[in-house]
Amino acid sequence: MKFNKLDIIEPLLRAVKEQGYEDATPIQEKAIPQALQGKDILGCAQTGTGKTAAFSIPTIQQLYQAGKRDYIRALILTPTRELAIQIQENMCAYAKYTEIKSAVIFGGVSQKPQERAIQNGVDIVIATPGRLNDLIKQSIIDLSHIEIFILDEADRMLDMGFLNDVKKIIAQIPVKKQTLFFSATMPKEIRTLVHTLLVDPVSVEVTPVSSTAKQIDQTLYYVDKANKKHLLLDILEHNDVQNALIFTRTKHNANRLGKFLINHNIKAGVIHGNKSQNARQIALTQFKEGKIRILVATDIAARGIDVSELSHVFNYDMPNEAEAYVHRIGRTGRAGKTGTSISFSDIDEIDYVKSIQKLIDCDIPVNREHAYPMLVTTPTPKKKQGQGRNTSPKQGKQSNKSKNSKSSDTGVTKKSYNNNKQTPSKSKQFGKDTKANDSKKRDSSSHAYQDKKRNSASSSIYAMRGK
Repeated sequence: MKFNKLDIIEPLLRAVKEQGYEDATPIQEKAIPQALQGKDILGCAQTGTGKTAAFSIPTIQQLYQAGKRDYIRALILTPTRELAIQIQENMCAYAKYTEIKSAVIFGGVSQKPQERAIQNGVDIVIATPGRLNDLIKQSIIDLSHIEIFILDEADRMLDMGFLNDVKKIIAQIPVKKQTLFFSATMPKEIRTLVHTLLVDPVSVEVTPVSSTAKQIDQTLYYVDKANKKHLLLDILEHNDVQNALIFTRTKHNANRLGKFLINHNIKAGVIHGNKSQNARQIALTQFKEGKIRILVATDIAARGIDVSELSHVFNYDMPNEAEAYVHRIGRTGRAGKTGTSISFSDIDEIDYVKSIQKLIDCDIPVNREHAYPMLVTTPTPKKKQGQGRNTSPKQGKQSNKSKNSKSSDTGVTKKSYNNNKQTPSKSKQFGKDTKANDSKKRDSSSHAYQDKKRNSASSSIYAMRGK
């Protein structure tokens, strides 16, 4: 449905159009008309469904139509600083042709600028729970006139241990108000909060995304874990990758990959849960402004981040939840533009690939003719997958010694990039049939080496120590 069919006033329609949007997403189509009528909303939706506009547009419109006031009238609570900033950016864009003002409040930075913003007068406050509670205790902010309360990503608030902080804030706002409540999941604690907070809410549920945009060009590379970083470097150096968001499953992998890229003269930043809020925001700002080309992130840290003009998304580690793949690659190819998704899978991630392909109901095109074909074709036993795998770069060197050149980084061997369509005679590419006698020769020479290395797997440099 078009936005102009949702009873949205002209100033907001003009601003929405300037952002490149004409068609509402399902959650926007369902939530905006109900919210404009002042009804409480219970929204069950994932990130990437358009829920920010679903609550921002009706909030701005209602406050604008009610006329100017000298106090804070709307409060939006969100779990992270990055998401709070993203919401405020959207608020400012949608409110461009109105007089509605907003301020964002979060910890990890000086409090003074936020105090000044509040003192100068704002209609809407977007905040994280910790800093907002600090300002309440100091009597710097008054929430006694709140008319619209929005709680975004409530389940993540619970996961991050913010639920008690949220309850303290709720105690400071009027009982009579409109509440818009959004959560991707509804665990018991969240359902309890819903029952105490919402009055006769309209339920708006959006089925988890299971399809990928047609304008996203998807490619899958099968590659050993040890060679992922070298394949990534090859692609970044020899393809037109203007900018890229690279996803890893763990903070440890994110740190290692970021350091590797920087050591190879690629401007990169890293964001994950262990980074300070200030460090995460600096990296994100530099990425948006084009000062760094690559942003390496974990799923949790990247949640809520929206970067326009993103050319590439890399799944350096395949996500262990199929829906996450759709949300990851959906960050490129937006607003009618084309985008590229490149995924790396080692032997232990094959099941993840199968789950993803089942969800999206299609096979991801595979590029087998690349510089680092998969050599390890025996999955790591389940008990050892958290301890690392024998994927030493030397393995490639032994298999392709006569035909390959040596990398200047670690001695890993690879084919010349320009000749990457030639299949190595001594290696096996995953997914490609070979004769049984050739396989037997390879196996007999590699199994002893692999068994020897597995004995020291617990100290492997490739060990994954958790998220």
